[in-house]
Amino acid sequence: MSQTHIARVDLGARSYDIHIGQGLLARAGGLIAPFAPSKRVFVVTDETVARLHLPVLDAGLATAGLASRVVVLPPGEETKSFAGFERVCRALLQAGADRKDLVVAFGGGVIGDLAGFAAGVVMRGMDFVQIPTTLLSQVDSSVGGKTAIDTPEGKNLVGLFHQPRLVLADLDVLKTLPPREFLCGYAEVVKYGLIDMPDFYDWCEANYARILACDAEALAYAVRASVEAKARIVAADEREGGVRALLNLGHTFAHAFETEAGYDNALLHGEAVGTGMALAFAFSAKLGLCSGQDASRVRGHLSTAGFETDIAKLPGAPFDIERLIALMGHDKKAEAGKLTFILARGIGGAFVQKSADVDALRAFLAEQI
Repeated sequence: MSQTHIARVDLGARSYDIHIGQGLLARAGGLIAPFAPSKRVFVVTDETVARLHLPVLDAGLATAGLASRVVVLPPGEETKSFAGFERVCRALLQAGADRKDLVVAFGGGVIGDLAGFAAGVVMRGMDFVQIPTTLLSQVDSSVGGKTAIDTPEGKNLVGLFHQPRLVLADLDVLKTLPPREFLCGYAEVVKYGLIDMPDFYDWCEANYARILACDAEALAYAVRASVEAKARIVAADEREGGVRALLNLGHTFAHAFETEAGYDNALLHGEAVGTGMALAFAFSAKLGLCSGQDASRVRGHLSTAGFETDIAKLPGAPFDIERLIALMGHDKKAEAGKLTFILARGIGGAFVQKSADVDALRAFLAEQI
């Protein structure tokens, strides 16, 4: 078993640790027990994760004397809805959950967002622990306390900030991920390099094939570097009032594409983010903010890694430009209906651009479509 690395999100009284390593499911009970004074935990998971990994987690919880109840949901983005939210909340209430019990979000980003949101509102707030089971959720969505559900009006528009008490990122569970899901996670890994770590981006370019092949050494480094980057940003800006918005690089484009494609897994979140980051750099180059060479380098790497960077080939295409712009105006980063984009002055030089030029965006999208 490899050594466990512990990163910390420093938020004063809401601070918590992120454990990264192998064999964490089997040891989860001992790590979780300090946050479950009632000795009762409610595990929220999906059918796929339950089949593959729930027995190991159950045994780990039992070893520490924790009694567990399990809420099993269908897999997929469609579950992250009002209906899925109601199902989790009612399951907790019907089981007699109270504030001394602990919710465990055991799954990918969908389960983490959904279970965290439910934990944040049931009984006016229950503690919860994140045990992310996808690369994307380990390096991004499980850290930082953003929880939400999707609506027909857009992605993640109903939710709240509710920080977990602990995050356990067991690298062993990633061995069961399908290649498509692994690629989704890689989008969020490379994002950190593009934001403000150009040396890490260089490393990703040189090692992406090892990451996607689940090479233990490369994967451990990628997860550790990504988690530490996000922990640093969240600690500086918990509620996304400033620098944390940088974590949405590519997401304004991505969320619009996801909404248009529908939440039926035709276009996964990480796939849309990969496309969105390529577009963010291309748009930055179009505006004269970064070099065309950097934009081409980013697009080339993302395409080589396996992302579709031609929006005309995305599920949901052909897109209506005005519809896309309207969806971008509904994005959480928008202010007073004005568009906010994360743009770049180069690789590792991302910045927040408020009140983006809509006419320039319209012309840019017309070229892409």
